[in-house]
Amino acid sequence: MQIRRKNFLALGGLAASMTVLAACGGDSDSGADTGSGSGGASDGGGGAAGGAGTLVIWADEEKAPALEPSAKAWGEENGIEVVVEVVPGDELQGNFITANQAGNGPDVTMGAHDWIGNLVQNGAISPVQLPGDVADTIAPIGIEAVTYDGQTYGVPYAVETLALYANNELTDVAEPASIEELISAAEAGGAENILALPIGESGDPYHMQPLYTSAGGYLFGEDSEGNLDPSDLGVGEEGSLASADKISELGEQGVLKNSITGDNSISLFAEGKAAYLISGPWALADVRDSGIDFTVSPVPGFEGMEPAAPFAGVNSFYVASNAANAGFAQQFMTDVASSPDVAKAMYEANPLPPVNLQLREEIASTDEHVMIFAEAAEAAAPMPAIPAMSAIWEPLGIAQANIVGGDDPHAAMEAAGEEIAAAIG
Repeated sequence: MQIRRKNFLALGGLAASMTVLAACGGDSDSGADTGSGSGGASDGGGGAAGGAGTLVIWADEEKAPALEPSAKAWGEENGIEVVVEVVPGDELQGNFITANQAGNGPDVTMGAHDWIGNLVQNGAISPVQLPGDVADTIAPIGIEAVTYDGQTYGVPYAVETLALYANNELTDVAEPASIEELISAAEAGGAENILALPIGESGDPYHMQPLYTSAGGYLFGEDSEGNLDPSDLGVGEEGSLASADKISELGEQGVLKNSITGDNSISLFAEGKAAYLISGPWALADVRDSGIDFTVSPVPGFEGMEPAAPFAGVNSFYVASNAANAGFAQQFMTDVASSPDVAKAMYEANPLPPVNLQLREEIASTDEHVMIFAEAAEAAAPMPAIPAMSAIWEPLGIAQANIVGGDDPHAAMEAAGEEIAAAIG
């Protein structure tokens, strides 16, 4: 499950830095060579191969099985065959751009909302027209996430963010009001690990974002129109240095550890070796299966500082700019936006918090944990979708990991800011 998270966000962000190269100089067959599924991306990889009577959708290996039944049912209702092709999640964005430019891509692709800036920059997706009553059917975070430069480029169906899991057998404070209270409660309970938060040797800015923002750190400022401004870089500035100091303190205290990674953070908690875990809804299955008594609540911030503000990541559908069946693709988007049927089928196969408000009402009484994540996402900030975001992940992650490991916090953060600024140009 940890790998799935990286595919969706961390690797998705890193991939954005490579897709321009793939689009300009990559093998035009790369999109066709990676898919496998009922339509066979190797037969041309998308709309061009599907022909006039086929709507081709690309999805990763986890979302495809959840989508396929409802998508095919929609196709039968509308008189068109729908083919869902599987492309590995960490290759999907780059292969989609390349295949679309070569004219053998799909009509629709699925992906994270933070891909939008890169997809638009590469001319890979078309704006979509959402129904007039979309504000009554889709949660605000979903609409905000797929809006870029004043245009709507996708239809959202699920949202992910981080929350705090507490093992109620290892702490008497299920919903700590601050990181300081969390630490005291875990120490009193004698937990082997206070907090399972993935860091490793390369860092994990996605999971560190709540702590980074609580201490005053930001990534990009905004221009006069409220758009993210890459020239106003927060890494290396005052707030990020304050966050570096707090991260350093937590490293010295053993609250944050380089030995806790994306491969073991959830299992440490599920096995009763950590009092708390910061993770997303993708951890629910493992935690539930473990049988431990647990509570989910918003991630707390540092005492006397700003509230913790994790990222919100929105899963969305996009229409390819070179879609062979653009009309049906747009109709599919409209129907997904206005009806909960597709989102419900996908939720039942892979229970991520939906953005469809009717579906939320339906599951509110049956899955309190998913609803906690859905509500937490409304208070979170959508992950930046601008292309400059691709420059953030690696330098900031390494800096944070090195700070946890004992490096000078200010020097490490300032160096990361200089590297990011140079990459953005």
